[in-house]
Amino acid sequence: MFETRTLPSDLESIRDEYAPDALVVDVAGDFDTIPPEAAENLGLVVESLSPAAYPQEWLPADAPQALRRYASSDFTIGMPGDGTVTWTRQTTPPTVLVKYRAKGTPEDFLDFLVAEALVQAGTDDVPEHFLPFFGEQYRDLADAVPLGPNDVYQVAAALYEGWVGLHTRDEFASWEGRHDRLYDAWVDAGERLDDRLANLPRLVATGRLSFAEATEFACSAIKHGRDLPAPFAALDTAAYVDHGPTYAVRWAQKTFEQLADAGDDRNSPE
Repeated sequence: MFETRTLPSDLESIRDEYAPDALVVDVAGDFDTIPPEAAENLGLVVESLSPAAYPQEWLPADAPQALRRYASSDFTIGMPGDGTVTWTRQTTPPTVLVKYRAKGTPEDFLDFLVAEALVQAGTDDVPEHFLPFFGEQYRDLADAVPLGPNDVYQVAAALYEGWVGLHTRDEFASWEGRHDRLYDAWVDAGERLDDRLANLPRLVATGRLSFAEATEFACSAIKHGRDLPAPFAALDTAAYVDHGPTYAVRWAQKTFEQLADAGDDRNSPE
């Protein structure tokens, strides 16, 4: 199921710089979460497995089943929303996994996604999922976001991605003149977001995009250093880098308070 991926020379250099021991593998099947019995086959290609587990008390009562399974002692690789490339430190060495859906992805952009995963896997301050990022404050986030459990999950995943992007984007920018192919892929992917970013508030206001979807889109743009509209621009700050989940929860509280106030204003009599 797992086959070691051959890397071009610039990706080899990225691995040497950020995660020199990391293993990059192609996965024969597509997945959101690899079944535990299949994930354990990673033991055939890595030195050891160390399944992570987290307190169930971190989760609200209506948390999605996939998140409960992730928090359990089951060996869980990959979660909904991870994208085409994911990574884990539950193996020694860390492993970057390229999903089967990557076939057909433009080569330069796919290699950037692998490079991004290597940077993240090699950054000790970055947890591999939003649950250990939020910890017990995930319940606070769920209380602050008056949406269903799947939307809360999507918002949490987006906020985590935005925070990680604040930590890693300077690395991507530093590749200019050193790893130009990957740098250009990073720049190009960011520029492709600009038109939709500019229209994001209108898309949400007209119901063409949910708040969770808009948060996901805006936070994915943070790693590219793009200009964000309100209320998402407040996430592109040094304060978010420093205060992480506490800042994210407060941002969610203030944002939904403002949305509620705006709704009350629209519904009030002249």
